[in-house]
Amino acid sequence: MAFGIKRVQLKAWKESVIAGEIAFITHFWYDPRFPNEKSVTKVGCSNLETLIKWGSKYGLKPEWIHEREAYPHYDLIGDKQRAIMECEGRSEELNKFL
Repeated sequence: MAFGIKRVQLKAWKESVIAGEIAFITHFWYDPRFPNEKSVTKVGCSNLETLIKWGSKYGLKPEWIHEREAYPHYDLIGDKQRAIMECEGRSEELNKFL
């Protein structure tokens, strides 16, 4: 379940993904499998080759891609999320949800 984002933010993320851009969206999130994590960042791109190439820079495997609807994406959580967001210059965006 996603919390803490506005509909306009989600719409912009979806549009960027469909356009073949690497797009980020972070929101509050709860999953009992990860009780210590409070947020998830979805990194999506409709061009799977582009998304796989992007993910390989961070050791993300293609089989970790969620291929839902028209919005293929990686889910980033925990230490990997923090490290990648820092490398991508998006720490401030993530800090709103920690």
